[in-house]
Formats: sequence, C-alpha cells, structure tokens
Amino acid sequence: MKTFRQADMTIEEAASTFAALGSEQRLAVLGTLVRAGPDGLSIGQLGEKSGVTGSTLTHHMRVLSQAGLVSQVRQGRSIICAAVEYGRVGALSAYLLRECCADCDDAEGHNHD
Repeated sequence: MKTFRQADMTIEEAASTFAALGSEQRLAVLGTLVRAGPDGLSIGQLGEKSGVTGSTLTHHMRVLSQAGLVSQVRQGRSIICAAVEYGRVGALSAYLLRECCADCDDAEGHNHD
C-alpha cells in the first residue's frame, strides 16, 4: 500500500476523492469500515451493517476502491472489504489543512483546538 504524504495529493486527486465521498450511501459504507477496524468485513457483513446491499453495494465499493479509500481482498470464497486506506484519508485531511489560514493577517497565532 502506498503511503501518501501531505504534498503528494494534487487538486485533481483531492477532487476525485471528494467526489467519491459525495454520496450518503458511500459515506455510510466508509464509516462502517472505519468502525470495523483493520480486519475489515465480508461483503455480507458490510451490507448488513451499512444498510447498503447487492449491486448497489458493489457499485459503491468500486467507486471507493477506485478513489483509493478502501480495498477488497478475496479470502477463500469470501470477499473481505478491507478497512479504510488510512494513509489516503490522512492525505485528504492534510490537503485541506496544508494552507490553513495562509492568507490570514494573524496566521501564526491561529489554532484549531
């Protein structure tokens, strides 16, 4: 798995990743995988827990996977939807914050806590 650094994400990659998150159902699927942790869930468990099933789940997993947010691994007869690609999510957050307050008059004393 590639580890993303803050400077690695371009505006095009960020836009594509945000577009993949532009669905309530995809956010529900991603949130379910975040809660499941690094072991992930089988496709059946993911559908049951997220409320998204069948071909709709398959479609949403494909979009999230193409955006580099999740992965799927075949284990025997099951497909395990792996936990979130945390490096990619971190890079997305870093992209949003890397120039935080750059145009503010008092950016040095600014803090988000």
